Amino acid sequence: MERLFSPWRSKYIESFSAKSDEGSECILCSALQANNDEQRLIVHRGNYSFAIMNLFPYNSGHLMIVPNRHIASMTDLTDDESLEIMKNAKILIKALQHIMRPDGFNYGLNSGRSAGAGIDKHIHFHLVPRWHGDTNFMPILSDTKIVSEDLKDTWCKLTDYLKTI
Repeated sequence: MERLFSPWRSKYIESFSAKSDEGSECILCSALQANNDEQRLIVHRGNYSFAIMNLFPYNSGHLMIVPNRHIASMTDLTDDESLEIMKNAKILIKALQHIMRPDGFNYGLNSGRSAGAGIDKHIHFHLVPRWHGDTNFMPILSDTKIVSEDLKDTWCKLTDYLKTI
């Protein structure tokens, strides 16, 4: 596959274009401040960062690791934040390997709107489980992504497993 393209995410990204940068509430900050991790799909909270399921996943198990502070650039991360984000990535990869058995992972970030960030004012790292042959004709021909498991089911499995490690 030459390009990773997900047409179903267009609606998600477009939902941010109508909002102004000034005065609009950050969806990630809002999730962090809420008292209901299950409703907001937060699977893990740390001292400096948290992990949340992506509402518009590339694949089942797609997570985002987010610093608690509202910052836009990787260069704004403190050493403590950077270290915790990497440690959380290791923990979450272990959890996803245990419950989903992927063949590999994509891990990274889109920094800035021009780089493809849907939420460009609050940096976040994507962790996407991958399986051999996980792309097919559905997204291209019918603008439909097949996600093999309900987000709440994945949330329950992840949070249950994370309690054990």
